[in-house]
Amino acid sequence: MLKTLSIATLSLALIPAVSMANDGGTLQQGEKLYKSACVACHSTGAANAPKLGNKQAWAPIIARGMDEMMTVATNGKGAMPARGGTKADDAALRAAVEYMVSRAK
Repeated sequence: MLKTLSIATLSLALIPAVSMANDGGTLQQGEKLYKSACVACHSTGAANAPKLGNKQAWAPIIARGMDEMMTVATNGKGAMPARGGTKADDAALRAAVEYMVSRAK
């Protein structure tokens, strides 16, 4: 009984660590795509792109929700081409959006 309880307790204790590892992996993937494509406009504000880390510029965008941000990222907006001009799949694109959002909070 004690052995079973210890294993269950250990399993529950590891859940946050596993969750954080997945979040870190997603943000790392997002950062990689950001640095290879998104950085061109989102670091300088070119074509009115909200700059990475600019909380004021990102606040109204974040307020619209992830679905709207993904629609813009997928289809493009203004001078931003669809998928930021990349061939990134939906998961990688979402990771890049999540990375940029994380830097604006």
